[in-house]
Amino acid sequence: MVVGNTKDLEKKTIESYQVQGVTMKVLVSPKEGWEGHVMRVFEVEPQGFTPKHSHPWPHINYIIKGHGELMIAGKITTITPGSYAYVPVDTEHQFRNVGTEILEFICIVPEIGHK
Repeated sequence: MVVGNTKDLEKKTIESYQVQGVTMKVLVSPKEGWEGHVMRVFEVEPQGFTPKHSHPWPHINYIIKGHGELMIAGKITTITPGSYAYVPVDTEHQFRNVGTEILEFICIVPEIGHK
């Protein structure tokens, strides 16, 4: 059993020329006993963004706080707290914070998709 609080987890800054103002925390992974999957929380600073990218695994997202845009396969959708998304395999996507507070979201991927 794993019970915790995100405030107690280490925050990793995502560094790439394609990324601006993004950090990640790992909540549950094989290390905690969830074989095959990883649950993470991302924070995107105002005006920040994740890279436009695709990969050979799907992922599931749930928006906790903030306001942003999610681009999936060229279509841009507004995201707010309570929004969720399924990003299919090999589909280009990007999260962008268009608000004035941190955009925070959960991202669940297969273990192979966690770096």
